[in-house]
Amino acid sequence: MVKIKICGITNLKDALRAVELGADALGFNFYLKSPRLVSEEMANDIIRQLPPFFVPVGIFVNETSERIKKVVGITGIQAIQLHGDESPEFCSQFSKTIIKAIRVKNHESLKNMNDYKVNAFLLDSYSPKYGGSGKTINWELAKEAKKYGRIILAGGLNPDNIVKAIKEARPYGVDVCSGVEKEPGKKDHEKLKKLIQAVKNLNIKHS
Repeated sequence: MVKIKICGITNLKDALRAVELGADALGFNFYLKSPRLVSEEMANDIIRQLPPFFVPVGIFVNETSERIKKVVGITGIQAIQLHGDESPEFCSQFSKTIIKAIRVKNHESLKNMNDYKVNAFLLDSYSPKYGGSGKTINWELAKEAKKYGRIILAGGLNPDNIVKAIKEARPYGVDVCSGVEKEPGKKDHEKLKKLIQAVKNLNIKHS
């Protein structure tokens, strides 16, 4: 059963709709340069109004462990997604679920994955800038990366290509942000519904 994470949540309306439609996790971006940046207070206000049984994920890029722990304490974040150049040692110091993002350019991008002892890897397409690129990765590389652990597929996913991506890469989960947006930080609820239903229908066929 492929899990669904909707990333770049900035408001309660989008969060409630995503959870109502069946998203398993929501991503809150604490990277200071992100157009989808939320404050600790904003994230806490959204998270505490949502129903149980979903996972709030905090996204950080080359952040200090002190700030990450502070944000986790304030917001109730249950999983930490590290999207920068964090070392295996850095990733190992937290008691929460850890997702390490890998910016995939080619086979060489995968070579250090075995050094990380994390709960899952998020594979995004390579970009000189940190954060999502909005471009798809080579899904064959995603299949290859599965030997290192659970894979969450990201990068350029949208309602039109999500089924093909899942069939080719067979990931543990998918992570979607700009592919279901009207503009950065504002979700398009029709696209959101179409994407989540497509994944759910695929899950039913393979259950």
